[in-house]
This record gives sequence, C-alpha cells and structure tokens, in this order.
Amino acid sequence: MSPLPSPSALEAELDRQLALIRRGTAEIIREDELRERLAESLRTGRPLRVKLGVDPTAPDLHLGHTVVLRKLRHFQALGHTAIFLIGDFTALVGDPTGQSETRPQLSPEQITANTRTYLEQVGRLLDLSRAEVRYNSQWLDRLTPREIVGLCARYRLARMLERDDFRARLSAGRPIALHELLYPLLQAYDSVALEADVELGATEQKFNLLVGREIQREYGQRSQIAITLPILVGLDGQRKMSKSLGNAIGIAEPPNQMYGKLMSIPDALMWSYWELLTDRSTEEIAAMRTDVDAGRLHPMAVKAALAETVTASFHGPEAARQAAEEFRRIFSQHELPEQMPEACLPRGGRRRLTALLVELGLAPSRSEAERLVRQGAVELDGVRVDDVRYELDLSAPRAWVLRAGKKRFMRVRVD
Repeated sequence: MSPLPSPSALEAELDRQLALIRRGTAEIIREDELRERLAESLRTGRPLRVKLGVDPTAPDLHLGHTVVLRKLRHFQALGHTAIFLIGDFTALVGDPTGQSETRPQLSPEQITANTRTYLEQVGRLLDLSRAEVRYNSQWLDRLTPREIVGLCARYRLARMLERDDFRARLSAGRPIALHELLYPLLQAYDSVALEADVELGATEQKFNLLVGREIQREYGQRSQIAITLPILVGLDGQRKMSKSLGNAIGIAEPPNQMYGKLMSIPDALMWSYWELLTDRSTEEIAAMRTDVDAGRLHPMAVKAALAETVTASFHGPEAARQAAEEFRRIFSQHELPEQMPEACLPRGGRRRLTALLVELGLAPSRSEAERLVRQGAVELDGVRVDDVRYELDLSAPRAWVLRAGKKRFMRVRVD
C-alpha cells in the first residue's frame, strides 16, 4: 500500500474504504478509532492487520461462515493484510460462546483433518497466497505456566462471569469447567501475538473481541477495532444456519444442490442473503426490493438471480448457469407429474421430516424413511434432503412438493 499524496485524495480514499467496511456490519467498536487507524494507514502506507480466527471444530464450512470471510476479503481488496488464523490450540479448549454446557474436547487428529478441509474451502473466497495463514499453537503451545498465570492476572473473574453464556449456566446450576474461562483470554492473546489492528467475528463473538481490546492494552498495544457481522439465518427462515440443525448450505456442496437450496429459502430471507453473501450495492438491493413490493418484479426472478450469483461465487459462472437451467427445466417447465396426491397438515410447531414421511404414507417405517434420506432419495421442492434430523416448520401456511424415492410425489401444504 503506497501513501497517498494529497489530503483530498486521502479523504476520498478514506470514505471509500469506510463505505465498503461498513457494508453488512452489525457493529464497529469503535468507528472513530477505525477511521483514525485507516487514515494513518493511508498516510504511512502501512496496511492494517485484520484478523479472523476460526476453530476447526467441524470438517465443513457453510454459507453462514462466509459472512465474516467476505468481510476479511473486503479488507484484503482494500490492500490491508488479511490474517486467517486457525485455532488449532483453542479448538482443544472449545469456545463456550452460545453453549449451554461444556463442549466435548476434540482430538488433535480431528483438528488436523478439519484444518485441511477448511483451507481448501476458504481458498474459494479468500486469496490465501496474499494472506497470512497462522496457527495459534505457534505461540499458545509455548506459553509457560508463569506466562499463563500472568495472562489470567490481567482480567477479572467478575467481568468474565458477566457474559451471558456463563451467567445463564450459573443460574441454571449447570457446571462451568475452569478451562472454559481461559478461552476468551487465549483468543485475546492471539491478538497480542499477531499485533492485530482489527478483529472480525459474528455478533455472538462480541464478548471475546472486547476482551481482546482490553488484553492488548494490558500488554502495551493499541486496542484492536472489533467488527461484528450478523448471523446468517438458515433455510428454515428462523434459526441461525447450522449443519446440526439441518438448515445449512455447505460451500462445498454441488452447484445444483446449492442452487436448489437457495431457491427454497423464504422470500423474506433473500434480502439479507443479497446483503451478506453478494457484492451487490445497498442501492441495487433497495431498488430490487422496491420493484418487488410494487409488483414490477417477481420475487422468484430475484431469488433466481441470488441463487445464481451465490452459486457462481463458489463454483464459477458456467456451473451456476447450468444449475439454473437444470432448476428451470425441472420446475419452470413443470417436468413433474401432472397429477399427484395432496396432503394438508395442520399448523403447529416443527416436525421431523422422517416422521412426516411415515405419516403421509411415503415410507412404511421410520427406519425406512431414514434410509431414503441417507440415500439421497428425498427432495423438497427439488432440493435433496440428506440429514435425517431435518425438520419442517409448520407454523405458517406454506406448500412443498415432496418426493420420496424415484416416482413418489406428493404436494404437501400447511393450512
């Protein structure tokens, strides 16, 4: 990054960078500090060091993970140093964020295997050749007992127990293991070791990011700017995207499957997907929404454009185009049975799909329903369901075309 020659050029570039950084963020702590740090970077030519830490606790990433990854890519595009930190040490501890009980500890072998898939998948979004890829075991493994005691002495227990997760578990009488209290401090020490100017995280990571600001000050560094990003809502339109909830879209899924799942999201959800998963400007998204509300643009056309855009970002434009054509061939050209049985379900809560397959007569038993799902023989609106824990939300009127096996179709609606 080269220093800019004039004050007017500096201000114009500063405004441009802030506009891109603000896009899609939930909170910037503190924006005045970020502006000052960016201005200093532009004057001196020293890029900001922007950290995103991910613990390799599962083998696959989904679109929810990419919200913060895209923000890291924004900083990289602006010429700053993107630091992708793999928490191979902190994964052994387990982040207590959002947990109602202590996480089971992973083995080093699991962490190593997950790390390999993370890097392959992250490379679809981030230019890893221009990023710093670091592992926090490089410094956390080397901390002596004296240094760990010194780190713990820089933060107060009362402050640690203020966080919502710990307070809720204490109130409910659920245990908190001592090593869980170390996690925010270890994550904060990562920022010290990396001399981070900025740390990114989902909104649920806010506490950990703020601990990082305080610990950096304790070690004589300037506090990092904490930037939080919204949590992406999953396919059910209600809960955060999570593979364990069966409402996720994996970034390594085949193009047809990714496209089809994106076409299945509720219409109201597509606006946040446009903002958090694409580079369309805020003005363009607002204009599309206005046209849909006014009846000038059909929601299905907007959703199809979204599905193709997101699929292309992971699989390339040609694969996305073919996925769109395949979807249109099957659904827009009505290549479904002209007549199929219909079933009406009463409104209620959430029901497991395998139970409904039995109830609707599409499978003779729960075990057979689970077998069909595992074999990829069950689809909702053309989207394959491969998780036996998948649930349908029956709380509002909605309709699906359900396929079980090769030729068994049923139109299911909630009334």
